[in-house]
Amino acid sequence: MARIGTALAGAAALLSLTGCAGWEYKENICSSGEYPVLSVGGTGSACVPDGEKPDAGYARYPEGKVPQEVGDKWDVYWETHTLDEKGKIIDVSPPR
Repeated sequence: MARIGTALAGAAALLSLTGCAGWEYKENICSSGEYPVLSVGGTGSACVPDGEKPDAGYARYPEGKVPQEVGDKWDVYWETHTLDEKGKIIDVSPPR
């Protein structure tokens, strides 16, 4: 019985030291078999099945600037940036 108590105390100490960092949930932008696309002229996005082209009004993200997880560096960046009709990155007003 003492071993169980010691083990539980050790597990509790470990969790308090790590802050449960190992349990953080990260949501992918798209499901497996899909890739993210950006709304041209706006901050919207969508997911397109691999091997298919984006619908009209959407474009692939520039190489190296593709968001992978919700809240990652590029997901946050594209909240205030988009592509114009020529593929140039432009600033947009943040949503209110």
